[in-house]
Amino acid sequence: VALIEQIERDHGPIDLWAGNAGIGANGGVELGDDEWNANWNVNVLAHVKACRHLVPRWTRRGSGHLLITASAAGLLTNLGTAPYAVTKHGAVALAEWIAITHGDAGIGVSCLCPQGVRTPMTEADGELAVEVVKAMGMIEPEEVAEAVSAGLANDDFLILPHPEVARYELNRAGDRGRWLAGMRRLQATLPGS
Repeated sequence: VALIEQIERDHGPIDLWAGNAGIGANGGVELGDDEWNANWNVNVLAHVKACRHLVPRWTRRGSGHLLITASAAGLLTNLGTAPYAVTKHGAVALAEWIAITHGDAGIGVSCLCPQGVRTPMTEADGELAVEVVKAMGMIEPEEVAEAVSAGLANDDFLILPHPEVARYELNRAGDRGRWLAGMRRLQATLPGS
């Protein structure tokens, strides 16, 4: 809140808010509440807290744009890190909800859902995470920036720097059982499986 107020005081109204923070925790349901809560706080609630202050301002002005960085994990899943997959689904759902609820008030919403991006976070996540990302196809941050720029210019809701994610999402929706079986096969090829 203080950051939003300071930015608007120093630079004028915020036209575009890009929520790009994200963390992960390797593991599944065995992880403790601290790991799960940290993922919820950063990957979902940070967007909620920003929107709590931005959406009313944008509604009064009749314009504003929210860019939520989720992940392809928010449309599909992420092997090896349940808190990340679950909370990124939450981030996508929040973006959809805001677009539905506030889109007619002049608020644009875009949801960025890349697969693997070569960043320090990706490399710090350990061997399993790096292998998962390599299997999906790693791209450079500059490629993501180009996709975001084009997506914002087109007022796209979903911004997919890895275009194949759209096909994966259709396959998942079309035959969930087949998709789950394929993901189990992929998981079996990863270290530590």
